[in-house]
Amino acid sequence: MSTLNQVILVNEQDEAVGVMEKIEAHRKAVLHRAFSVFIFNSKGEMLLQQRAFSKYHSGGLWTNACCGHPAPGELTGNAAARRLHEEMGFTTELHELFDFTYRHAFDNGLTEYELDHVFAGTWDAQMHPNPEEVHDHCFMSLDEIRQSMSEHPQQYTVWFRIVYPRIAAWARKTA
Repeated sequence: MSTLNQVILVNEQDEAVGVMEKIEAHRKAVLHRAFSVFIFNSKGEMLLQQRAFSKYHSGGLWTNACCGHPAPGELTGNAAARRLHEEMGFTTELHELFDFTYRHAFDNGLTEYELDHVFAGTWDAQMHPNPEEVHDHCFMSLDEIRQSMSEHPQQYTVWFRIVYPRIAAWARKTA
């Protein structure tokens, strides 16, 4: 089995305690390492992607630039850069900001239970999203995102709704 189909199981201190096949970890709701990448343009707008409708959960929902799981033996920052290129078709320097843990059960029997490392970067050039991963994408101001999430929370992924206040606070401080 490819290590890209495995996730790193962790304890609450983010110490690796094993590996498991990705879907099995989501079926069994086992805590594992993940990452979320947030991209901003020079105007301070955030890149959002609408997940492909074929995704195994949260298909068609809007979220941050990309998310994923580092493979066993892969540094989380390297995995974040790899996944950004795979999903959005570009690479840029990423900086780790913070991490958070969340758990959410989906209607399809899968549960996200992740210790999620949050990375941020900037990008103003063209991108080439992978249509197998991304249905649509756009840049929006923080206020537009906040208002849209307030009016239509069901159109956004669970993890994005959880982390958005924290990433928006960070973005406003660094603007």
